[in-house]
Amino acid sequence: MKTIYNRSKQIFAPALIAGCMTMFACQKDWLAPEPLSFYNPDITFNDPAGLRATLVACERNMRLEWYGDAPPMVTEAVFSDIAVEGTTDKSGPAQNLNLLITPDAQLNHIDYNRIGWYWIEGFKGIKYANVAISRIDQPTYKSEQEKNEILGAAYFHRAARYYRLTQQFGDVPLILEEVIGPKLDFQSTKREVILKKMKEDLEFAEQWVPAITDKGSVNKGSVSHLLTKVNLALGLFDDAIKSASNVIDGGTHKLMTSRFGVDASNANRNVVWDLHRPANKALGANTEGLMLVIDRINIDGNVPEGIQIMRNTVPFWHNNITTPVGNRGTIDTYGIEIDLISKYGRGIGRVRPTYYSQEGVWDDKKDLRHAPGNWTRMEDIVYNDPALKGAKINDPYYGKNLQMRNAAGGLLTIDTIRCWFDWPNYKLFIEDPQRIQPQGGNTDWYVFRLAETYLLRAEAYAWKGDLVKAAADVNAVRTRANCSPLAPAKINIGTILDERARELYFEEPRKTELTRVAYIFAMTGKPAPNGKTYNMESFSDNNYYYDRVMEKSDFYNKGVKTRHADEYTMSPYHVLWPVPQSAIDGNVQGRINQNKGYNGFQSNVPALTTIPE
Repeated sequence: MKTIYNRSKQIFAPALIAGCMTMFACQKDWLAPEPLSFYNPDITFNDPAGLRATLVACERNMRLEWYGDAPPMVTEAVFSDIAVEGTTDKSGPAQNLNLLITPDAQLNHIDYNRIGWYWIEGFKGIKYANVAISRIDQPTYKSEQEKNEILGAAYFHRAARYYRLTQQFGDVPLILEEVIGPKLDFQSTKREVILKKMKEDLEFAEQWVPAITDKGSVNKGSVSHLLTKVNLALGLFDDAIKSASNVIDGGTHKLMTSRFGVDASNANRNVVWDLHRPANKALGANTEGLMLVIDRINIDGNVPEGIQIMRNTVPFWHNNITTPVGNRGTIDTYGIEIDLISKYGRGIGRVRPTYYSQEGVWDDKKDLRHAPGNWTRMEDIVYNDPALKGAKINDPYYGKNLQMRNAAGGLLTIDTIRCWFDWPNYKLFIEDPQRIQPQGGNTDWYVFRLAETYLLRAEAYAWKGDLVKAAADVNAVRTRANCSPLAPAKINIGTILDERARELYFEEPRKTELTRVAYIFAMTGKPAPNGKTYNMESFSDNNYYYDRVMEKSDFYNKGVKTRHADEYTMSPYHVLWPVPQSAIDGNVQGRINQNKGYNGFQSNVPALTTIPE
């Protein structure tokens, strides 16, 4: 029997969810008669609970970035310096980006990429938030506080989607009101104009949203954290320091530095392990989580397939690996003498970490995030196929640790991309009691965490040249992980990105954040860690995002090919994703611009530089 999480008890508006915005090129005869629905917005939204229901939709949909098979976060990771798409047995996944990432390609499919998902779901979240914003005066409230709490939460959700869209696609349509009927005349608005409006809205929300709310809903800390990202994206570093300090020094949130939660008494574990246990993320004792998504087995409306994070981020360790004498070495059978599937989960290696994120970024041997027990290396796994110990084979390597090469130097796997890499088990191991072969079950997940707030403030200080304060914030995160502190002279934007990679692997939307940083270098003209300077005029041709990925990734543009002979390629224009062609084609009375580097850019018109009427 399912229990109902308290946020899900509120009235839900099915017609809202079923609605389809014309800008997504939904084909529909708008003049055709339809049966009348029981849903009437003029009645539904007469009560504050009706408006809160639209925010519940926003909260629920935030989960989908991490959940299910090949979730969208995979696409964020593989367009960055930390990982590439690891599928090696077919063409189509996002590997040869120069060939496959086009406006009219398949941009929203688990076998390819999820760029289109971000476009569709971004505007879907904006749609839900705009319903609450446009109808905010319709109900009768107990107080101004109640009204402005709802409005502030709606502003947060709209700003969260626009922050992501403007770093993923650049200039996009700015929609600030509920769209009632068909609309075919959307126009792209300049990224900076959108972000300035989101800043204004978040500053309002920061004053009204409570500091403590139900887990999974918007609180003051999550508002200030998002505002910090928007301030950074606008190049407003003093404002970013202020909004980050509101979280760090606000008294509600603190870094978790002591053992807590379900495994607190297990001396073989540590606080880094505790922080990422599913049962601990939404605990009242956990003061580090700012914004979470909630998804559990016994909650009504959960994601049926769960997060499946082990399926996507753990190597295909149970296939294509042989012992030094040539026998199949590993198997994913449950309940055998050496049961590895229960310990590591059944991975298929879609998120294939680069050398940078496996080894290159780790600068302290004491780091708990890279320590045995938390971090798993292929050599920690043992040969477990029961057939190895049978009289017919009697392989002496049964039960011994895996080797990548035999004595002659030959590889013992035919696929080093998909089947052989190391991973942060402490973060990616999610219990999955409903599957015999666990892939990652239902779990809460961090959207924003205080450790990131520290790194955002460190970044703002670094942009201003205050490396002493920047180092203090970076070191707050490092020392919690048992690392030695960094000297101020070692701090720059690159080393802060390194700390983000260590702390926020598969939490942060890495491509989004790299693009944001690239924009700042282009806007300010400040020298990057690589010695180069950039500008906005040539942003899609020459940018820090591309240069960093080329520096850190051992795949893109290095001649690396999959077993299926697909080569990993990337170009500077991938700093922004293509706007899906269907969105452009369906907008017949206006112009949604395409990004430079993609077909259709030649038809662009000047983006709006003011808030649309």
